[in-house]
Amino acid sequence: MSVTENNVSEAMREGVVIPATSRAERFTSHDVEAFEVPGGREENWRFTPMKRLRGLHDGSATVSGSATVDADAAPELKIEKVGRDDERLGVAGVPSDRIAAQAYSSFTEATVITVPKETKTSKPSTVKITGPGEGKVAYGHVQVRAEQFSEAVIVLDHVGSGTYADNVEFVIGDSANVTVVSVQDWADDAVHVSEQHLKLGRDATLKHIVITLGGDLVRVSPTATFADKGGDVEMLGLYFADEGQHQEHRLFVDHAVPNCKSRVMYKGALQGDDAHTVWVGDVLIRAAAEATDTYELNRNLVLTPGARADSIPNLEIETGEIEGAGHASATGRFDDEQLFYLQSRGIGEDAARRLVVRGFFHEILVKIGVPEVRERLEAAIEAELEAVGV
Repeated sequence: MSVTENNVSEAMREGVVIPATSRAERFTSHDVEAFEVPGGREENWRFTPMKRLRGLHDGSATVSGSATVDADAAPELKIEKVGRDDERLGVAGVPSDRIAAQAYSSFTEATVITVPKETKTSKPSTVKITGPGEGKVAYGHVQVRAEQFSEAVIVLDHVGSGTYADNVEFVIGDSANVTVVSVQDWADDAVHVSEQHLKLGRDATLKHIVITLGGDLVRVSPTATFADKGGDVEMLGLYFADEGQHQEHRLFVDHAVPNCKSRVMYKGALQGDDAHTVWVGDVLIRAAAEATDTYELNRNLVLTPGARADSIPNLEIETGEIEGAGHASATGRFDDEQLFYLQSRGIGEDAARRLVVRGFFHEILVKIGVPEVRERLEAAIEAELEAVGV
């Protein structure tokens, strides 16, 4: 069913799910009021439990606290606190939904992290973002800028309690090579909605890793765009949802210039009643994006009854002059053949199940490249499995 702008409200009243349109036509704006208040039936929101957003989507979530930003950074980095009027802010992308626009309109101070030109940092840098506290609401903005020919590894570590919405920008200059890791390890009560904007310059390389472990509701939406030829983005994700948790990852890779490459691989596991994960991966290859090379993959492992994983890959191609394009998605339970193989060699059932889960995540873990983060993840996965006796 086709739904025009004039009958959107009527369709929502009648219970119609508003269908997706071409990603090339998606609306963006910094103005909150340019977006209608979502009702939960729009394609962009139909998987999200709207009541659990605590008013982030309709403007009723007013600021009542603040998030804190602390850094353990390489000495080569420059970290600044800037006001809303800083002309560098917003260059990586424009909000594409009402919550992102609300976050952009509501923050009072942004953190800008700069990797200077032709600089290779001496160590990975960690920026810890702590929520406003239980029952409180805050909005934030972080921008990571990697200037020409720079190299760095930066970890954004989200912890604590509260309700928090933000925009995160990654501005990757020409020929820069950057790895960024966004960890969502919130307390059980936390709600976090984040739109992340990735903009790559000419011949820039970005490895963007999203890791989601905690929180009541976490929704992360990364969008990758290319400013010039030769950009290469690898978007990796690992998520583990427990009882009652909602974790949602919505990706968009916009190929609008020639000779760029993207690789997407997200893997998730979930266990417990009402554990719910959502992965939506959209890739658009525009008519001008000749010689594009792209592939996206999502895998989900359901560990217990009562858990649900939704996985939707989408590929839209406007030109036939490409190097390659494809996508794959699968959701399943334990592989009985793998369990039988391990048990037939004297490994107990519980140990065999843990080995299967570790093997499932191994492909992501080895790509992280930050030993401290990888060890932390391995310990967190082990703790999740012990919690339900897997």
